[in-house]
Amino acid sequence: MNIEIAHSLIEIVKSEASKDNFAVCITIMDAAAHLVAFARMDGANIGPIDVSMKKARTASLFQTDSLALGELAQPGGPIYTLENTNGGLISFGGGVVLRDRNDVVIGSIGVAGATFEADEKMAQLAAASLRN
Repeated sequence: MNIEIAHSLIEIVKSEASKDNFAVCITIMDAAAHLVAFARMDGANIGPIDVSMKKARTASLFQTDSLALGELAQPGGPIYTLENTNGGLISFGGGVVLRDRNDVVIGSIGVAGATFEADEKMAQLAAASLRN
């Protein structure tokens, strides 16, 4: 993951968010869950700052999208209470693993501040741009 890629992903999300009048927070982390870039769109609430970071962190640490982990982290699930580990994680959509054209994990993206579905859609759109 490098800063140029990170900024291009942020621009993809910002463009998509603007189409639907959303103001979101976007976090890009490397494969080791270290921050590479962050953006908070004008008008975005403050709470999604931390949420976007935790979504990206979750995806990087487990090399799994936060939505997929969330399905297993429900009460009675095999990883219930996972979000209480590693300093706090997120077990719902919007945290997506970033893979290059060779399917190598290069980092993660976390999007927060829109609807649940829109956060996930925007993160997936940005991730897909790396494989095109």
